[in-house]
Amino acid sequence: MRIQRWSDSGSPIPAALRSRPVAVSALALALSLTASVASVAAAPPPDSPNGAVASAADPTPGSDGLGDPYYPQDGNGGYDALHYDVAIDYNPPTHNLKGKATITANATQNLSAFNLDFAGPAVSSVAVNGQPAQFKKTGEHELVVTPKAALPLGQPFTVIVDYAGTMPDTKGNGWTYSPSGGAFAAGEPHSATTWYPLNDTPLDKVTFTVKATVPTGWDVASNGVRTSDAPAGSGKHTVTWEAKDPIIGYLTTIAIDKFTRLTQKAGNTPLESFFAPGGAQQKKDLEKKLPGVLAFEEQLYGPYPQEAGGGIYVDTDLQFSLETQTRPIYAPWVDLNTLIHENAHQWWGDSMSVKDWRDVCLNECFASYTADILYPERVNHKNADQIYRQALASADQQGVWSTPLYDPGKGNEFTTVYTRGPLFLHALRRYIGDDVFFAAVRDFVQGHKHGNASIPEFRQFIQSRTTKKLDGFFDAWLNGKQRPASQYLYPGSLANQGMQAAPDEPNTDPWPFGRGDRK
Repeated sequence: MRIQRWSDSGSPIPAALRSRPVAVSALALALSLTASVASVAAAPPPDSPNGAVASAADPTPGSDGLGDPYYPQDGNGGYDALHYDVAIDYNPPTHNLKGKATITANATQNLSAFNLDFAGPAVSSVAVNGQPAQFKKTGEHELVVTPKAALPLGQPFTVIVDYAGTMPDTKGNGWTYSPSGGAFAAGEPHSATTWYPLNDTPLDKVTFTVKATVPTGWDVASNGVRTSDAPAGSGKHTVTWEAKDPIIGYLTTIAIDKFTRLTQKAGNTPLESFFAPGGAQQKKDLEKKLPGVLAFEEQLYGPYPQEAGGGIYVDTDLQFSLETQTRPIYAPWVDLNTLIHENAHQWWGDSMSVKDWRDVCLNECFASYTADILYPERVNHKNADQIYRQALASADQQGVWSTPLYDPGKGNEFTTVYTRGPLFLHALRRYIGDDVFFAAVRDFVQGHKHGNASIPEFRQFIQSRTTKKLDGFFDAWLNGKQRPASQYLYPGSLANQGMQAAPDEPNTDPWPFGRGDRK
């Protein structure tokens, strides 16, 4: 995610240096999940009424959340989702949506009932393995399902949820209206629950199919590869998209508008991009740089990890752009820096996702470092150490040091990762040397392809690649709540001038990251 902030003069300030959260609930989110969904079981069964302890084989309800300290109801226990097939019929003029979601899953315990995460339109029916099931909605996003027969441990099962209603405009926290009359879904990490039911946790990755029926003249963009576009009766057509690489909820998207398209290739990877009516049409020349951006990022992080690529350019007043998998959502203020940032996420955040939202630095620190320091250095031949020193002075002026990069606290997930984050990675690079750094980060992200990772695992992996002790460095940069000591701020070539720089060093450009291409 790249966030926009505006200066007092009205000029956009790069989100890479954002130091306080935008007042949008989608940005005040975090998850603290510590185990694979497949290994999460419901709480031990309670004592039976006669005082005897229930047998471990007795069916029990799956947990209604995974115990995240920030959002304890996110995700659900008792099953592992495998595939979502979402069919919707959407009428842009009325905003009415009719949906049928088919969820294929595997029971990870003997299940008497289970939950799905859903905050969308009214549910009319639920079926489990072809049989009607009882259901009720509780809390903000809990759909509690009780099948006719208990589901045994290890058994695959299928859930079909029918729902319909008028879609509200969440204004960037899920289903969002476009000025042209279209709509799209974007938000982190709860946007998916506004338009289909799911197991909404980064730990449960699935394959994903969308079949969207819309009026003739309207187009549909989503994740993965478009596999068909067929007539659907008088005045309608159905567009089908398939995402065969594993994906998590907030990275799924759908966009409905009167798009124009741009088709490209990056090597053998198909790139399909969509531009909404209005100002988004002016971004086609920017999107034509995507093949070169992906080639650059492949040099850093290895082969592009997705089956397809592209972008969805909306003409809606969003305060963020988002790395929706294979096809990021771009706000009107998008620039080259943002294009680089969101596509770096296809490795850092999408293919390799966090285990726990305390680990968000794995997503944002790397995307920011790629766009703010590595691209200017490698492509524009800028001095990376000079960019670092300039940004360090800005960070000192902003007072970012009190918020750590690891476990920053609820509401702070999308703050210092854009400022302190790229500084941390450049200092690490200078501390352990280029050969070790670039080989290690490439191997780490490729080793977790289509999986999940954590900051503790990253620390351990990097330490395994060098004999230099890194505990003090990592503690200062990732966990510390004050400016790191000079030995960690100015390692290697940074010491040549950095040791002489005062914390309040004058800086003629207080916003060094991502400035050159922002309008």
